[in-house]
Amino acid sequence: MHNFKELKVWQKARIMVKDVYLMTQPFPKEELFGLTSQMRRSAVSIAANIAEGCGRGTNAQLAHFLDIAQGSSCELETLIILALDLGYITDEVFFDMSLKVNEIQRMNIGFKNTLGIH
Repeated sequence: MHNFKELKVWQKARIMVKDVYLMTQPFPKEELFGLTSQMRRSAVSIAANIAEGCGRGTNAQLAHFLDIAQGSSCELETLIILALDLGYITDEVFFDMSLKVNEIQRMNIGFKNTLGIH
């Protein structure tokens, strides 16, 4: 088993959760149960699935949860684009958050590749 707290990808995903919560605080109140909630849940899902996979017994199970985390990262990336489209975030915030999500995606793929599961 892997200690998720020692994984750089999990550490960055954890920071991303805080970033998303802070980014969505000024969103319109009518988005609280819409885009705000969805963005927060997808960010939490990335870190949570990496951790859950690390607690599983096999590399194949870990790889499965890394796939779920990857899907959640793509969901978050889409929601960040939508937030830009709706004028809820600036181009600068969009660029910064996109870079962070893309880095987590690359790290997640790299970690999965070390498991020898295809």
